[in-house]
This record gives sequence, structure tokens and C-alpha cells, in this order.
Amino acid sequence: MASDLEAKAKEAFVEDHFELAVELLSQAIDIEPTRAELYADRAQANIKLSNFTEAVADANKAIELNPSLSKAYMRKGMACMKLEEYQTAKAALEVGASLAPGESRFAKLIKECDKLIAEESYDTPIQEKTTTQEESANEVQPENVLPEQPPVSVVKSKYRQSASTDVIIVHEFYQKPNEVVVTVFAKGIPRENVTVDFGEQILSVSINVPGEDPYVFQPRLFGKIIPSRCRYEVLSTKIEIRLVKADPIHWTSLEFTRATVPQMVVVPSATGINRPTYPSSKPTRVDWDKLEAQVKKEEKEEKLDGDAALNKFFREIYQDADEDTRRAMRKSFVESNGTVLSTNWKEVGSKKVEGSPPDGMELKKWEY
Repeated sequence: MASDLEAKAKEAFVEDHFELAVELLSQAIDIEPTRAELYADRAQANIKLSNFTEAVADANKAIELNPSLSKAYMRKGMACMKLEEYQTAKAALEVGASLAPGESRFAKLIKECDKLIAEESYDTPIQEKTTTQEESANEVQPENVLPEQPPVSVVKSKYRQSASTDVIIVHEFYQKPNEVVVTVFAKGIPRENVTVDFGEQILSVSINVPGEDPYVFQPRLFGKIIPSRCRYEVLSTKIEIRLVKADPIHWTSLEFTRATVPQMVVVPSATGINRPTYPSSKPTRVDWDKLEAQVKKEEKEEKLDGDAALNKFFREIYQDADEDTRRAMRKSFVESNGTVLSTNWKEVGSKKVEGSPPDGMELKKWEY
């Protein structure tokens, strides 16, 4: 059964139906959750859909299941490059190159990583010293006055509440000049059920709750971190994750957004006595219901043509359909190589759906 789904997913991939490929591979993974190749193939489909954090997670899982699977390192490297995680990408590609020395794409991508890393290092601004440190060093300070502690910003966010009333998972974070602390409140979760991975600008948290859907939190972080110095601890009521910042910038949010501009934070030296000011960390109130309604309205009014219009029409039907209709749509679309789309499960469920190419065209099957 899993092999049939895998074959159909490959056919969908060749026909550029990447969303369908992801769904078919997910079904195959449900049947055979320890097959590394399925995760590596789903990572490739996610890359095509620009789901780069999901692709990294799939590649990591494939590597965990089969550390000698070279294409898993290829997928991880490609996804990390898209996320501008060039150091992480290079490390993965170098391992993959050692496993598949005859694969020229590894060398090409590693060379590209080296170029991007060099450009990134060249563009990094050098922070200048504050001008008042030497002058204020001569000022006399009152006795018994403790140095002012840098303020800490705190943001709380309810990420997901499980269907069970006994398990509620919430995450929050606060930061210091050189560190961000993320706390995931999950009571009574065994350590072996928790997986935390660090990338150059990615945090991946996975919690398997018995009887529940897995909790997965994979944000692209606001700023870059130093993975080798990051750590986490599983406690009885929470998971505490400490992220070491690569640069002393103030994170206005936990997750990366292109609309925000990093703000440098001045960290006082041990002897410096001037007191820097810090940007306010008070979260802005956002009307999420209004924002969601606006997005849905824009999506509904969006005018598309060609394949984009067809794919949107397909998604709208699929989203509102019952399970039999969805099965009929998947089966007819895959078996006919994208030339037939049926919503009648009674009609297509008991037979193979043959392809029906347009007039004047010939149906061909392509290898994956």
C-alpha cells in the first residue's frame, strides 16, 4: 500500500502537482513511518512548494532514520540555502558529498555556499563603540548603587491546545542582549518524546503526546543563532530552550518577518558605567480575526488564469468535500496523469481511471 502511494506521489511530482505529492507521501509515511526515503522525497516536494522549514524537518527525520542516505543531506542543504542558513547548508552538503563522491551537485552547491558566506561576512556591519564610555569613566558614582540590569522583553503566545483537557501546550519567549529563552509549557512529557534541533536561523521543536497529533513548532527565527551553544532542558512542567544570539540585536518577535528591521543593542562592558536605553518590547495588539478575514477576502477576490486558476479551483473543491469525494479526486487525478478529475467515488473506486488527453495530444508516462 505504501509503495503504491509512493509511486503515485512520484507521478504527481513529475507532473508538477507538488501539493498532491506531499499529501500522498504523508499517507505513505502514516503506513511506514520508519522509511527514510519517504521523508527525503517529501522534503523535495516541500522545497518545490517553498515550504523550506518543513523540508528541513523532513530531511532531518530522514537523516535520523538513515544517516547514510545522501539525498537527505542534499535536500537539507538546498532548503537551508533558501532560508539563508548557509553554514548549516554547507555542513549538510559536505556530509552528503562524502557519502556520494560521484554526485557533482554537492560540489557545486558547496561552492555556492562558500560564496554566499563570504558575501554575508563582508556585509556584516561592525558595531562602533559608544562615545561616552571614556568620558563617563571619570565620573564619581554614589556608593552602594548597583549597576542597572538590562531590561528583558517577554512575549507570550498560545500556540496549540490539544483535544485532550489534560495536555495544554503553550509557548512564550523572553530575551537578554545575547540570549533568547523560549519556554514551552507541556506538563508531564517524557524526555524521550521531545526532539529539539537548532539551525543557523531555525528552531525545531517536536513533542509526541500519546493519543494526540504531534506538536510541531518550527519557526524561522528573527535573528541568527549559534547552534553549538544552544541547549534545552525538559522539566516536569515545561521545556526550556536557550538560544544564543549570533549578533547582539533586539528581537522584536520570535519569528522572522521581512517587514522588521533588526535593532542593535549596546551591551555595557564590565567597567563601563553609562546606561544604554533599549527599544520597547511591549507587543503590539493585532486583531487576528480581522487580519484573517482580510486575507481570505483577498484570496477569494484574487484573479488567476491558466494552471493557477485550475489549481485554486481544485483546492476549493477539495477543501469543502467529504472523504469519499476527496478519495475520488485523488485517485482519478493520479491514475489519469492529471487528465481526469472525478468526485464520484462509486464510479472510480472499483476501477482504474484511464487517461483522457485533449484532442490532438498523446498521453505519455515519464519516469521519476
